[in-house]
Amino acid sequence: MSAIFDFTSLLTVILLLICTCAYLRDMRPTIFDAGQTLQPGETRLKRTGVTGFFWKMSRIGERLSPYVGASCAIMAIHILFFK
Repeated sequence: MSAIFDFTSLLTVILLLICTCAYLRDMRPTIFDAGQTLQPGETRLKRTGVTGFFWKMSRIGERLSPYVGASCAIMAIHILFFK
């Protein structure tokens, strides 16, 4: 069954994506800013497309790290013992 149709699998994929993006951004802070430059008059980069999505996932992982960590632990217990 695809991860899209099963809620727990979808939640697991989203949590893994958040954790992976936060880890990659911690190791290489400019990884999601490649090829983007500031235009005259702009104060910050416009993050669009796939790299913008991954940047947003990394920001969620950075700012909500205690909650993301707790969610990963709960999901691991659920997968190991209840699934």
